[in-house]
Amino acid sequence: MPMPRLPATFETDQRYPVDLHMHSTASDGALTPTQLVTLCAERGLTHMALTDHDTMDGVAEAGQAAASAGVCLLPGCELSTRWQGINIHMVALMPGGLQGPLVEGLTHQREARIKRADVIAERLEKAGLTDALAKAREQAGSDRPLGRPDFARALVADGLVADWASAFKRFLGSGKRGDVKAHWPEISDAVGWVVASGGVAVLAHPLRHGLTRRKRGLLMDTFQAAGGQAVELVSGHQNPDSTRDLARQLVERELYASMGSDFHFPGSHAAPGSMSLIPRTAAPPIWQHPRLRHLQDAPAGPLAAA
Repeated sequence: MPMPRLPATFETDQRYPVDLHMHSTASDGALTPTQLVTLCAERGLTHMALTDHDTMDGVAEAGQAAASAGVCLLPGCELSTRWQGINIHMVALMPGGLQGPLVEGLTHQREARIKRADVIAERLEKAGLTDALAKAREQAGSDRPLGRPDFARALVADGLVADWASAFKRFLGSGKRGDVKAHWPEISDAVGWVVASGGVAVLAHPLRHGLTRRKRGLLMDTFQAAGGQAVELVSGHQNPDSTRDLARQLVERELYASMGSDFHFPGSHAAPGSMSLIPRTAAPPIWQHPRLRHLQDAPAGPLAAA
């Protein structure tokens, strides 16, 4: 059956039953795709995207669960990229599913993640985590490429840190021993994969990189010049003044506004649909993009191409 119709504009400060940035056990989330969809339905979401890191392996399972749960699922993934030496994440919303140049792109990303995990393990062993790769694999519980959260859980399980946040603060956060700069593609190349594959490229959580307003604008300009057309206006919880300023930058560039919790696991600071208010803004909602406009009237289950 059709989902509730989404608004054409953001006319008031409010939340919406939409979350277009979440993770499952297909990458570094704690819930299976089915469990994630079930939780989204329980929390009243009508539209969601599964955006695991550099993979779309969980989308088929999530699509089946969404049809049963009465939720519209937008297939996607989150790509790791580089811009001026900085790690930048980008969400790929893929209404037609995995296809085109993105297939080869995700193969490249998987190989980069495997090499990166080997280096992280080597560095953490020098810091005291014996058999780091095996312990992180145990935490992952599958053969998918390992990510920093898997090593964080291993550090906690081994008693080297008290909790996940401490693992990042001491060992895995930006500039720390386990912060390995993988051979990610330049952001312009990754945008090209997505757009040529029928998707919409979304700049993820732009307020989290510690950039000045000017440099954030330069990042958006590079992203837009490559074909990127949307930015996460709200990612989890953020300062309202910063959100409104970000909205002005989107309006100046005529970029679409997306939203997501960046949910990974229960008990964290985020939950599906848990994010700051979307401010009143002239920036159009992401579902007004020509490739996603049919999201407004789509039935439960996986969203097909327009």
